[in-house]
Amino acid sequence: MIRFSLAPLLASAALASAATSPASAQSACGPREQLVKLLADQYKEDPVGMGLSQPGQILEVFASSNGSWTMVMTMPDGKACMIAAGDNWEMVTKVKGSPI
Repeated sequence: MIRFSLAPLLASAALASAATSPASAQSACGPREQLVKLLADQYKEDPVGMGLSQPGQILEVFASSNGSWTMVMTMPDGKACMIAAGDNWEMVTKVKGSPI
């Protein structure tokens, strides 16, 4: 689900990635700092989790108190791409003896 307010970021990413494949040109990508600022300013989303995906790639989840969430993959060169977004995010804490 691509958010419509990411249009300026998508436009600059499309120009920067004109030599890449069509599938990657459709991603919402850009400098990580800009993407993080956009998520904070427009959606009030802050980081709630992160992990190492592939060597040098970091997967982050951003979420807001109203339930919106976004997954971002950051590459070693600082380029970040929004890979998923949605609503109804809930933080889950493991309770001793729980299957989760």
